[in-house]
Amino acid sequence: MSDATKKEDWTKPAAMAIPKEGYFKVEQGRYGPTFPKTPANYGFTIIAKIKPGREAAIREYGKKIEQTIRDLPDGLAVLKLHYLRWVLFDIGKDTHFMYQGIFDTDFDKYTEDAVALFGKYGINTVFENLEGFPEDWKTNAQSFVKFVREHQRPSFLEYGEYPYVSAEEIKKALRLKAAFSDALDQMQ
Repeated sequence: MSDATKKEDWTKPAAMAIPKEGYFKVEQGRYGPTFPKTPANYGFTIIAKIKPGREAAIREYGKKIEQTIRDLPDGLAVLKLHYLRWVLFDIGKDTHFMYQGIFDTDFDKYTEDAVALFGKYGINTVFENLEGFPEDWKTNAQSFVKFVREHQRPSFLEYGEYPYVSAEEIKKALRLKAAFSDALDQMQ
């Protein structure tokens, strides 16, 4: 078995300690250094200060995403997401927003796909409530990516109970499990 195959063995939990810079060696992507695929797959954490008085708008945007997914379950499918987690927290008198996402594509593709998705549906992004977010983000994907990269805080440890498995592989396994369950139920 090759080192690559061993590295991406989903049958055993895996952990990866990541250098402070967020990558092991500099490999340039379209918009800067590429971040490695980890046992949790690809992802990022963005932390940025929100514009004063925008906390309610950010919370409303969360409700909008909830409703969108209820009405259009595959609405974010292009992003190949596993999870999103949004957190608001205070530092001193300022409120900050933390966006954590785990997904199956690389960092640059995810952000490009997000900009295209917003354009396709004619919607805005929650990031518009953050200080320093570019006004031209809809027509300038590079400005969106630049903002995300400037506010990215690389993790230094990532763990996966089922490492390197894509969201689609998980859904496929669950569909197979349901089919076997149905077949067994019909045999009784």
